[in-house]
Amino acid sequence: MKKPKVNRMVLAMFLGCFIIAIFYCQNNLKQASKSAIEGTNGQKSRRSPLQTLYDGDQVESSVQAAHQGRRELLEEACRSYTRKRRVLIPEDLKHVMVDDRHGLLYCYVPKVACTNWKRVLMVLTGAAGPHRDPLDIPAHEAHVAGTLRTLSEYSTAEINRRLRSYLKFVFVREPFERLVSAYRNKFTRSYNEAFHKRYGTKIVRRHRPDPRPEALEAGDDVSFEEFVYYLVDPATQREEPFNEHWERVHSLCHPCLIHYDVVGKYETLEQDSSYVLRLAGAEQQVAFPASHKSTRTTGDMAAQFFHKIHPFYQKKLFNLYRMDFLLFNYSTPAYLKFT
Repeated sequence: MKKPKVNRMVLAMFLGCFIIAIFYCQNNLKQASKSAIEGTNGQKSRRSPLQTLYDGDQVESSVQAAHQGRRELLEEACRSYTRKRRVLIPEDLKHVMVDDRHGLLYCYVPKVACTNWKRVLMVLTGAAGPHRDPLDIPAHEAHVAGTLRTLSEYSTAEINRRLRSYLKFVFVREPFERLVSAYRNKFTRSYNEAFHKRYGTKIVRRHRPDPRPEALEAGDDVSFEEFVYYLVDPATQREEPFNEHWERVHSLCHPCLIHYDVVGKYETLEQDSSYVLRLAGAEQQVAFPASHKSTRTTGDMAAQFFHKIHPFYQKKLFNLYRMDFLLFNYSTPAYLKFT
């Protein structure tokens, strides 16, 4: 008669152990989830820059609206002016720099504050070593290959994961101001001897009637007109791609293939840079360097350089850079004579 009582006791013990096991497993699962959320340094996870951007509650609504407007204009221009969409290849991603710590992808464009943005990313990724002020990093160090990883270095799966989940941003500039800035920097500065030898001598040889032997040797006195002739000459791009300093932004960063979340502009550089750092939660960690250059290329300066360019070549050059004007909502410059 005692057997049923014993059986009930065994069953009760079994059920008790089962319930304890369930609670134990649930507790372990919670701990595992907590560990997954926390980073390797033990800090609680924060929202990604992408979440911060599209949740929209961490940034002023007027700033959000301005950047949403830029995204929409870019998307509309891509729909209107590009016919065929192709698949991205690693070659397309050589200008896209990766910050895994903060979930950022930055496509750098020469002559659009890219030196300072590389410095900032070096601080954010730890590549700057002890430096915490971007301006403490020598400019040449910011451009050393391998200092910052590019998206092209990853596997296809890792590329796709970062494109889906990281904040993608690019900074652009009025195309002809950027072009004049590139000319001034690379062809009128004595310290850029490598550019004089590499490109200046070729430009002089092809586009200057009866050049002096010294000019053919040094290539250090290229005029802006000769530079324009070089750019619009079909043979130039048949031989090799444009140098990145005067290559079009749409060819460097592929904005109709990569959905950029933030399109910063050189004209609002400090405001847009602060916006990106705020989205990344890094505004307390690093500040984007303020610009105090009095020699920066302006629209008035660009107008002076274009004053001597014949309207025929102005139009050819505009057609060459037309997509950058359209995609990033820049008006045709008033100083051009062909309009």
